[in-house]
Amino acid sequence: MFQPTSRYYNIETVTITASDGRVIAYKRRRFVPQSDTLATLAELTVAQGDRLDVITARTLGDAEQFWRVCDANQALDPFALTAEIGTTLRIPIPRL
Repeated sequence: MFQPTSRYYNIETVTITASDGRVIAYKRRRFVPQSDTLATLAELTVAQGDRLDVITARTLGDAEQFWRVCDANQALDPFALTAEIGTTLRIPIPRL
């Protein structure tokens, strides 16, 4: 269902049976890894006009991998990472 590059790829899919008999599939909760367990590929300083998708495309080769940068910087809101010019971001080495 999810591509190998998705943050949900390795999350277990489980089912629950509703009271009307429907079987509903869902993914278990994803826990954000501790940032100190993620190896750093690079660090960069946010500049005027930077967007996380552009940063991620440039550093990791895929704009949709922004969630990896969020994980490495303990951010739940991706927009917060580039909101302040001069912020230093950790870019993690992707784990498959």
